[in-house]
Amino acid sequence: MSILFSRIAYLSSTYTIEQGSVLIEGDTISYVGPDDPRTDPRRTLGDVQEISGTGRLLLPGLYNIHTHIPMTLLRGYAEGLPLADWLNTKVFPFEALITPEMALPASELAIAEMLRFGVVGFTDMYNFTRERAEAVRSSGIKANLSYGPVAFDPEQRYDDMPHKAEVEALVNDYHGSCDGRLRFDIFVHSEYLSNPHIVRAVGLQARELGVNTHIHLSETQAEHEEAKQRRGGLTPTQYFDSLDFFAQPCTASHAVWTEPEDWQIMAAKGVTVAHNPCSNAKLGSGIAPLAGMLAAGVRVGLGTDSVASNNNHNIFKELYTAALLAKARELDASVVGPEQVLSMATIRGAQSQGRANAGRIEAGAAADLVLLDTSGPWMYPVHEQLNNLVYSAQGSDVLMTIVDGEILYSHGEWKTIDVERAVSGTSKAARDIVAAL
Repeated sequence: MSILFSRIAYLSSTYTIEQGSVLIEGDTISYVGPDDPRTDPRRTLGDVQEISGTGRLLLPGLYNIHTHIPMTLLRGYAEGLPLADWLNTKVFPFEALITPEMALPASELAIAEMLRFGVVGFTDMYNFTRERAEAVRSSGIKANLSYGPVAFDPEQRYDDMPHKAEVEALVNDYHGSCDGRLRFDIFVHSEYLSNPHIVRAVGLQARELGVNTHIHLSETQAEHEEAKQRRGGLTPTQYFDSLDFFAQPCTASHAVWTEPEDWQIMAAKGVTVAHNPCSNAKLGSGIAPLAGMLAAGVRVGLGTDSVASNNNHNIFKELYTAALLAKARELDASVVGPEQVLSMATIRGAQSQGRANAGRIEAGAAADLVLLDTSGPWMYPVHEQLNNLVYSAQGSDVLMTIVDGEILYSHGEWKTIDVERAVSGTSKAARDIVAAL
């Protein structure tokens, strides 16, 4: 069945609000324009589900490009601590008790939350890859899942770790599966939980397998400055670049303490920064230099990080917070306009995942769409709808989330996820872990 949005306002590829029709046939947008495509004699349409656009706005699907979905188990658990204490005293002991049986419902719950807030694709870094992959497969969402080594030993060799063979098996099993919805990346957790042998070897494996990479980068000031001491004055960005890690497309999360020289490297090497403004603020890590990175030509997308450090996967909060904090950091209300943050949440996120045919509303693009209710009192008056989208719209305004032409969430109903079961399983697992600590 085709889906026709009639008399609908939609966000165009040039970030203007247009009015007309948007037709989905199969997994592709087949028509965008002012006319009713049903009147075109060249088209042969079967059953068409028509959705009226009155009081609604159609957006390209949103992307959340830095998550740790099984960490849904830790929502609200570790609060009020800086990153190092948060990890070592609370998160790592809790994570040591997570089992695959616990990771599955937590992953399903995270995906349900993202679909509720208009996310059509996410980029995830964690263990329990087969459970995460099953949650992606069954839910219908798009994802780049990553797995990789964590090493405390400066002499640890990647060839001696089980991760190398595991990564190859996971790439063989999952990369490009689910009709292309599921892609596979390799992660190096960070400069401080790896070593030069591992960084170089993972970068080489990524090139050999033809997959992307994912890292944490300069998240805190201490991490950034201590890395410079360890690496002969090189920043984490310069260090990874010196080891040829950026030869493959890389998503570098946080980048809060990066420097102008780093931005030049990232722009030249096509690195995408996953900007996580809410998580960065909540952990007291700082405010990333978003305006500077964008001005330097760095590709930037948006991420929520885990709900352990953010407490939700509501990408609309990231839109709002990214725009506000950029202005606060620069003491300049003119920096980082609505078009920029909307592109970060849509096409830049899609590009970071290697999805060249997504992130925009135009004929021939993937049918990944979000239907937004714009009839609420907080959305009026409309002097400029883009401003309302970034500064006034709420995640709860999402009425429908469509991935590859399939309606996965609509008006309070999840079509592919048993949310009640996911809530029950995640809650029980969290209680069991806390009791065992």
